[in-house]
Amino acid sequence: MSYEPDRAGLRSDVEALCSITRDSAGPGEREAAAWARERLDALGAREPAVEPFRGRATYSWSFAAHSLAGLAALRVGGLRGAALALGALASLERDASGAWPWRRRRFGAATGANAVARIPARGERRATAVLVAHLDAAKTGLAWHPRVTQHGAGRHLRTRRVEPVMGLQAAALAAAAVHAALGARSSPGRRALGVVAGVLNSAAVALNLDIARSPVVPGANDNATGVAAVLDIARALAADPLDHVEVLVALVGCEETGMGGMHAFVASRRNALPARSTLVMSLDTVGSGTPLVAAAEGAVRTHRYREADLSLADEGAALAGEPAAQRWRIGGWTDPLIALRAGLPAISMLSIGPGYYPHYHHPTDLPEHVDWDCVAACARIAHGTLRALDRRA
Repeated sequence: MSYEPDRAGLRSDVEALCSITRDSAGPGEREAAAWARERLDALGAREPAVEPFRGRATYSWSFAAHSLAGLAALRVGGLRGAALALGALASLERDASGAWPWRRRRFGAATGANAVARIPARGERRATAVLVAHLDAAKTGLAWHPRVTQHGAGRHLRTRRVEPVMGLQAAALAAAAVHAALGARSSPGRRALGVVAGVLNSAAVALNLDIARSPVVPGANDNATGVAAVLDIARALAADPLDHVEVLVALVGCEETGMGGMHAFVASRRNALPARSTLVMSLDTVGSGTPLVAAAEGAVRTHRYREADLSLADEGAALAGEPAAQRWRIGGWTDPLIALRAGLPAISMLSIGPGYYPHYHHPTDLPEHVDWDCVAACARIAHGTLRALDRRA
């Protein structure tokens, strides 16, 4: 079963998606989901459909509220202030890792959309692969200025590790908790800690509010490339199915605002995706230069992927005639984190440029800046990984 991506088709799909302002849980995301459903139907996938869900248009209001809690903790002081800051820190980690806090169900919910389909196995189904890419594009803002996103590039290349993007915000809440817990003690160290905590929490509020009011980027690399690659793999599998693996295609919404579409997809199929016979694999931002798989990820704390699943990606690269994808600790979140939290085998495939994601969350994330060789390589590795799963089934 040989596979070679249709590069003209990849470029055409990326350009089509970039013509849509793909705002999370907005009309653009719903338009993109309808477009994706039509593409899946034309490619021969079975039962293509659009599935609506309750999502949110931005994470910014929530993240800003956490830092406002940190500022309030500095004002309240004492054990109550420390408890408030620590509670906000715990809540921030839950929010950034897709734990779906109760407040999302009651406040700020809008209508997001997933495009889904399936490609049956040629013979007896023994396993299920969920092939994922997110449809929505991010809002820009000062936090995503290239000088910020490129900072530490050399260190990233040496260590294959990107710092958690919300690390400073989390540190600000921790500092507020320590300052409050010290009570009324007056010392230069405590006063300095209070100033640092106040400045960092205020900056987090301002930056998140700036993102909330900023426009949506074209999202060519992040993540029209992932959607296009998944569609091309679906094209190939519809024509030449795997022997014993059924493939579910999930082109999901609201990833940029907290993986809401992936959460809805997994929750609605909780009983149909047994851990012993399921693999979830995502393609996200695959046009940067060098293919990678996330060995770990997290915007606050680290969540690690299983070695057994990562080795399947290495086997898939070998079957595709590609070098094994580099393994990195990435600093944000991707949709497979939801599967990981649900106990499902998962692989998150991405790509990295010279130590950073070029044009990340920036208006310059355009089709002309995509590395198409990298997109094709990631698609081949993903297809090879599905073949490796089929061999094991």
